[in-house]
Amino acid sequence: MAKPSLLGISFDTYSSFARGPAQAPQKIREAFLSTASNYWTETGIDLGREGTIHDSGDLRFSSDDAAFQEIEEAILRQLEKRLCPILLGGDHSITLPVMRAIAHVYPKVTIVHFDAHPDLYDEFDGNRYSHACPFARIMEEKLASRLIQIGLRTVNGHQREQAQKFGVEQYEMRALPPAKVLNLTGPVYISFDIDVLDPAFAPGVSHREPGGLSTREAIRYIHAIAGQIVGADLVEYNPARDLDGITATAAAKILKELLGMVIGSST
Repeated sequence: MAKPSLLGISFDTYSSFARGPAQAPQKIREAFLSTASNYWTETGIDLGREGTIHDSGDLRFSSDDAAFQEIEEAILRQLEKRLCPILLGGDHSITLPVMRAIAHVYPKVTIVHFDAHPDLYDEFDGNRYSHACPFARIMEEKLASRLIQIGLRTVNGHQREQAQKFGVEQYEMRALPPAKVLNLTGPVYISFDIDVLDPAFAPGVSHREPGGLSTREAIRYIHAIAGQIVGADLVEYNPARDLDGITATAAAKILKELLGMVIGSST
């Protein structure tokens, strides 16, 4: 059984519009460890039991240019130790180097991607590695056999063409399916952009997009994921735009349920 391992990725160099997600890992940890709640997941896992979770701290980079290579190497080290990496971002660009490592061990992985945005741009503001582009690179490099996107509400013409090109399965908010659509088998990687939640539940994001999931709806989808979860990331929380820690608390709740599902899928 692979033990879940928390790793902070304090990187937001490829953010557009507003920086800030690099400050998120510490804030998510603080909310997760707060005595305002307990460590039991809704699926009945006691995360507070000694030895249940490994915390690898935060990754430090020698330079922004070296960050992607160092992220990939760090994830490979975790996988070699039979740890299941749970990444606290950071902007969404970090998912690309993470998946480069995951694909070494799990070449037939399915990605379940929660987001208001498809992040499928071929390039954004002249940057092919922007946080608006990771899933275009992931699919180009064939790092996943299947990409499922849930909660979208900003899909433009270019990104619809990209989705068709790469065979992406998109579920937009205007026609959201029942959670049972996620009847998956095999290795699964979960990428959770906190802005998939409606700003009423998560105002602390750089790109607020009304009309999103409630926290309860997001948890329902997470609980419906079958198959072995081999990694996950929680990205795009921007503490600089949060209100009274509302988004940090929501992120900690999502993290708690993700961890419970990782442990449950490994037993």
